[in-house]
Amino acid sequence: MANVSAQDVKVLRDRTGAGMMDCKNALVEAEGDQEKAVEIIKKKGLAKAAKKAGAIAAEGVIHAYIHAGSRIGVLAEINCQTDFVSRNEEFRSFVEEVGLQIASSAPLYVRASEVPAIDLEKQQALFRGQLEEEEKQTGKKRPDAAVAKILEGKLQKWLDEVCLENQELVTREDKKTVGAVSDELTAKLGEKISVRRFTRYELGEGIEVVKKDLAADVAETLAKGA
Repeated sequence: MANVSAQDVKVLRDRTGAGMMDCKNALVEAEGDQEKAVEIIKKKGLAKAAKKAGAIAAEGVIHAYIHAGSRIGVLAEINCQTDFVSRNEEFRSFVEEVGLQIASSAPLYVRASEVPAIDLEKQQALFRGQLEEEEKQTGKKRPDAAVAKILEGKLQKWLDEVCLENQELVTREDKKTVGAVSDELTAKLGEKISVRRFTRYELGEGIEVVKKDLAADVAETLAKGA
């Protein structure tokens, strides 16, 4: 498998406008060859989707999803460009998938470009601290270049976990990401399809539950009555 760097992905993304994961997959398939990767992007219709990237998608739906047991709820806005497409069966199916994805995988952001710089810095500091602790325990210091590579990989893995568009859809066995399916649908329907925002609710989230010691409560009551 070709060693694909973040810079390689950025170059291909700038050339085609396709999604980050699509660019990465194309480069892996092309064994790192940029020209072959461009052709792969075009053949898969993702370049067509890229042309729609700058389009204004102001139609669509606000989707409400309540998970079984009513303990998790999701509100998500998924956009398209016309009311006609918002009623399309494939668009609606994608909307349902997105709702279930958010409920089950609890993403923090829609896409990597929206992650605040301060959050990225916190994660980098955390990962760097983990590596430093490993070096202390093993007594082996890694070269700076190796540390940078490891940090890049850890950060990308974290982004894949917390960004909705980077997550593999739990409803599919083909391991396609939300972003990849969105791009494919954009190419197929001829309109920009995108997730704009979401809110996820979990029953009891943020409420501190005070656990009482029943035996201690009984002893305290008896003491008061004595």
